Amino acid sequence: MTSTTIANLKNQIFQPVSQPPQPQAQPQPPSSSTSRKVVFNISQNFKVVKVLGEGAYGIVALAVHIPTQTKVAIKKIEPFERPLFCLRTLREIKLLSKFSNHENIVRLYDVQKPSSYAQFNEVYLIQEYMPSDLHNIIQTHVLSDQHVQFFLYQIFKGLKLIHSAGVIHRDLKPSNILVNEHCDLKICDFGLARLDSVNYKGEKISLLTEYVATRWYRAPEIMLNASDYSTAIDVWSVGCILFELLIYKAIFPGSDYINQLKLIFEVLGTPSESELQEVVKSKRAKIFIQSLPTRQKMNFHEFITCHPFRRLKHQERAADLNPLAVDLLEKLLVFDPNKRLTVKQALKHPYLASYHDPLDEPVTSAVPIEEFAFDVEKKDLDVEDLKKQIFNQIMQRKK
Repeated sequence: MTSTTIANLKNQIFQPVSQPPQPQAQPQPPSSSTSRKVVFNISQNFKVVKVLGEGAYGIVALAVHIPTQTKVAIKKIEPFERPLFCLRTLREIKLLSKFSNHENIVRLYDVQKPSSYAQFNEVYLIQEYMPSDLHNIIQTHVLSDQHVQFFLYQIFKGLKLIHSAGVIHRDLKPSNILVNEHCDLKICDFGLARLDSVNYKGEKISLLTEYVATRWYRAPEIMLNASDYSTAIDVWSVGCILFELLIYKAIFPGSDYINQLKLIFEVLGTPSESELQEVVKSKRAKIFIQSLPTRQKMNFHEFITCHPFRRLKHQERAADLNPLAVDLLEKLLVFDPNKRLTVKQALKHPYLASYHDPLDEPVTSAVPIEEFAFDVEKKDLDVEDLKKQIFNQIMQRKK
């Protein structure tokens, strides 16, 4: 694809709204929707503009770096009441520091250094600011086939680096994929990421717990074999995202894990006996699947082109669907993780041929097992010990 075509593509995506609608910027540190004030104890080099989002794990605000007038996103985390939040914080700092130079992974500019350990009660991650995310783009835009190709290529390009490091992201979903007005895409939120035990045979990797990834984007093996999965779960999540890019709606919006599996089988069909033998180790899980009504695999092309959300968006052009997109989708959403495409194979798929360039798809060295020693055994998590590790990680970090 020529540079002119890519430039035109980038100009199209934000035509309907040059930026997602945003409230008026506030000159002082903002408050949430309630009356409580959100205080950011950060360097005077930054001016907080407004809160962008808030969850159980932290609060993200838009700020301006005054000396350079650069917009940044500052994530405020108060992890020291719960050991699992400490683990998420450590993972995020370590992995974003390693991956920060990749163009499809959000950049961590800095982590604010605390004045002392005694006053260390909050963590501030200063990150690259992106005005939107893929969830917002799917909701508010009509996406051409070229947009879908370009977004998907960038996701796989970022994942190639992540997987080459022996890391599973474990929480890929549209809201964790940031997008700017130039169609540049960046993967974020590494708080649930873990080392892939396949790359560390003989090492004591902690059991991979079932609570990973927002349910709608979870691979079936997570729900059927909670402690045994690989980088293939990220590929499944990308398949779910591709489906969503095509029909403008989550394909498997399960209300619980049983409903989630039922929705998956309604689309993919009931797994064969050989697939059950290969993938499902639990006798109880096999009995459950065999008790469900037998389903035949849907015709993906027909399902997508007739989907009401796609017809609403594309109207008379809803049937204009690239068969290569369907072919790739069918190779990503495969029940048996060993038969799913790897990220490297997906990048070579004809659907991404306009963008694929092996010389511009970097890899990195595997994360040393020692770097994730804190994640090896979770029976006796000590918040104070984890706090010291986070403090040392921040103080030793180089910009």
